Amino acid sequence: MSLGRQYSFWGSLSPFGGLTGAGLLIMASARLSWAVTVAGSLFWVYGLTAFTYTFLLSSIGNKFFPKRGRTTLISCLAAFFGSIYLLLFWLLCPFAAMEVFMLLLLVPLFCAGSSIAALSLEHSRLDVFDHVSDAVSQAATLAGLIVVFSIVREPLSFCTLSFPGSSQGMITIMYFKSSNFFPIGIFASSAGALIILGYIICIYQYSKSKRGNYL
Repeated sequence: MSLGRQYSFWGSLSPFGGLTGAGLLIMASARLSWAVTVAGSLFWVYGLTAFTYTFLLSSIGNKFFPKRGRTTLISCLAAFFGSIYLLLFWLLCPFAAMEVFMLLLLVPLFCAGSSIAALSLEHSRLDVFDHVSDAVSQAATLAGLIVVFSIVREPLSFCTLSFPGSSQGMITIMYFKSSNFFPIGIFASSAGALIILGYIICIYQYSKSKRGNYL
């Protein structure tokens, strides 16, 4: 098992364990359409950044990429691939790209602050497959959390589920019947998202403690 596997989900450098992706989780989960777009960017940026960096390091070697400058190199690569994704998405659906413009700009920052940089400092030679799979697993963890959280949060806030596309930036794929309690507008804000997140974490901690007692 590679070192990155140790914190692919709950470790200190993981997107959720260290809460480095909490801000992106709160902002991108307001709409399912935003969550899907950001999830695609996470896979694109994490995967291509890890592959390109590992390929350059194995081809050119440590002489041209000393440990002191590797974090800067990873940041530049992440920003480059993040810009490419934003450009391609802008060409496909400009209004949807405008809605998540700031969120897509944040993705390279989370990539540069992930364990990709930490692993590169700890190892002089990296296996391409292991390093890319570690990066993609981190992207999948954060992307999955954002999508699942948005599926819970958007119906509570707007009684809808949306998907990126159309001239208006998103397509409503599902409507839910509203009542006196729904939609609950507070869940559309960051405060409401934190309430839901805290509730989910409490349920997880409770179930974990119960399972530990049974064992």
